Amino acid sequence: MNSFRITSISFLLGLLMFNCEQNPKTVLNSDMMIVKGQVEGLRKGKLFLQKFQDSIMINVDSTLVEGTPEFEFKTPLETAEVFYLYLDKEDGDSLNDRILFFGEKGTIEINTLLKTFESSAKITGSKNQELLQEYISFSRKFNDQNLELMKEFYEAQMVRNTKRADSIEEKMNKLLKRRYLYTINFAATNTDQNIAPYLALTEVYDANLALLDSIAVKMTPEVSESKYGKQFTEYLEKRRNSVN
Repeated sequence: MNSFRITSISFLLGLLMFNCEQNPKTVLNSDMMIVKGQVEGLRKGKLFLQKFQDSIMINVDSTLVEGTPEFEFKTPLETAEVFYLYLDKEDGDSLNDRILFFGEKGTIEINTLLKTFESSAKITGSKNQELLQEYISFSRKFNDQNLELMKEFYEAQMVRNTKRADSIEEKMNKLLKRRYLYTINFAATNTDQNIAPYLALTEVYDANLALLDSIAVKMTPEVSESKYGKQFTEYLEKRRNSVN
């Protein structure tokens, strides 16, 4: 009987020690972001995981790719925020070498091609990234329309057709207003995600305070306490104080 009791106690102590060792690891993993994928065609090169900190681009981590195109980064993450995957091509060309993506806790997968590193990127694993891609696709349409109007505007100015130039300028102003309203509505519709304050800060920061407030008041507590949520709240306070 005593032998059985000692064995049972030893087993229970061992189980408790196992749980104590496992729980911290579980918590740690839940607060980690894993970024992995491959760059097809890349045999040797250096990849950097980057982000903006205090308006300065910093390297969060780096990895050397040799032989195989696969890569992986692991980094602690408190809230969802924008990161960049940068490929140092050492060719003196800074174009098409940095992929913007919305990072989140969990696993983010990025697969792309060496020749068209940025434009070919396929990114999965992030709800905010899905929303960002949706927003960008609509935003491109506005940008294309605006570029066409700008071309027509300058052509009208060159031939001194003031009436036509004024008409085109009015169309450009209306398009800009539509773009702002679309962005405000998109952010206000997704206030349970960190993309809402991010878009407010980067795309429509100079919009009417009432419109920006329509986003802020709908943000969930989790989003309000996120990196961009706090920055957005602080920015609104500064705007209000400058008016008063």
